[in-house]
Amino acid sequence: MLEHLKKSLLDSVIVKIGDYDYFITPITDGIPVMEPDILVEISKIIKENFNLDVDKIVAVEAMGIPLATALSIETGIPSLIIRKRQYNLPDEVSVDKKTGYGNSTLYINGLNEGDRILLIDDVVSTGGTLISLINALKEIGVNIITCVAVLEKGEGKTIVENETGCKIDSIIKLHVDGGKVVIDSVIGE
Repeated sequence: MLEHLKKSLLDSVIVKIGDYDYFITPITDGIPVMEPDILVEISKIIKENFNLDVDKIVAVEAMGIPLATALSIETGIPSLIIRKRQYNLPDEVSVDKKTGYGNSTLYINGLNEGDRILLIDDVVSTGGTLISLINALKEIGVNIITCVAVLEKGEGKTIVENETGCKIDSIIKLHVDGGKVVIDSVIGE
């Protein structure tokens, strides 16, 4: 199960950004090349294990785009991308986010009060992106039915759950040790 994803993680390159161990993988960075089998594995595992009684699949650019697209194709549920670009649309909501490696602003368009969503992210590590997004989505009145981080590193999942009250599911939990990714657990194994 998830053999292509696990191999891509074990083959990843680790770089230091300050004190942060950043792992470079197709899922987190699109480098090296994203093999379709990885996206198929992720989509199928989400379809088999999580509540998909939602109106929309929502993800953050950039790496959320292939995840949301593949999952949308697998499930037939429409997807929507939270962007890093401002469009100045009438109901646009801006979200400032801080992660372990930088700060930026995200822009939410196309979500309305009462929308039932699955929020998908490539990785939860420090929790900065998900905390900011979940709080903004709650202010809009969106119902987050399912929140999935494909990868879980560090204490970010717990931090997000404690600060937002939103349950975060993950597919693979990992850590970095000696410049290598170590897989701690895989959903269903």
